[in-house]
Amino acid sequence: MIEGGATLDLELLRTFEVVAQCGSLAAAAEIRHRTLSAISMQIKRLETELESRLFERGPRGVTLTPSGELLQREARELLRVHDTLVSRFNGERLSGRVRLGIPEDYARELLDDTLPQFMARYPGVLLDVTTDTSGRLARALKRQQVDLAIVLDGAEGLAHGETLWHPEPVWAAPSYGALHLDPVLPLAVHPVECPYRQLAIDALETAHRPWRALFTSTSIHAVEKAIEAGMAIGVIDRERLTTAMRALGEADDMPALRQCTARLHFARAIEATSRSAVEALATLLRERLHGRGPWQTDSLSERHGNGRGAKANGSRRPGQ
Repeated sequence: MIEGGATLDLELLRTFEVVAQCGSLAAAAEIRHRTLSAISMQIKRLETELESRLFERGPRGVTLTPSGELLQREARELLRVHDTLVSRFNGERLSGRVRLGIPEDYARELLDDTLPQFMARYPGVLLDVTTDTSGRLARALKRQQVDLAIVLDGAEGLAHGETLWHPEPVWAAPSYGALHLDPVLPLAVHPVECPYRQLAIDALETAHRPWRALFTSTSIHAVEKAIEAGMAIGVIDRERLTTAMRALGEADDMPALRQCTARLHFARAIEATSRSAVEALATLLRERLHGRGPWQTDSLSERHGNGRGAKANGSRRPGQ
């Protein structure tokens, strides 16, 4: 029990935060470079000190209890304040410039928490962020225009990379109507070099389904609006479904979509003065995104009130 004058070990809170993000003790052990038993003991110690059960254990991993959800909100802010205070005095001794590329579809979620935390923790680092399609980000990596990037697989010319999470692409249709029954399927898609566009085209051509790109935009929000307005069908991450959309599947005579992977890639050459800063951002991205992607434990609908997220659509979150 925490009594007056007692303190919580920040390392326990950091372990708790990583477990909460990953939804898995084993994944947290890999990220924290500790054994599984050490991670388990840290969580048990924290639960003992707080006299509260923080996680429910299950066959697919762990999920936060109501007490755990409360602690996560408070712990995240405490760690942010702590890291900001420390960095103001020593800046974690990091400087340099980090050029990060991220798919536009995930920019909002990363800007909500992860990237502001990096800037607060390392105020001496200049962060440049570019959003684009995965294909263009892959080209930017090869041209040394970014230092690291999150890229969905299928981008030409990129191999290997560190697996971060497995997106769940789905056919998204307006919540009303039956566009999927049209003789020529109207699509809302990104331009070429977008893996989700290619997923849609590959699936339709394999199934010999005629299609046309009715609406094309580099903006995920514009694509989503075209779907919500009843103009077209698109392929988006399941977590982006809104109450104005519905997911279609094989029961609706839509062809199955192959799965894909989001990976972290580094440029072949990184300025020596920036290598430590680049690795620091990569470490934070691994902690935040491993297994579950940019979708935080609290649903998007709870944070933004816009009906998005798994809870609004009855879907299961990745990694749970």
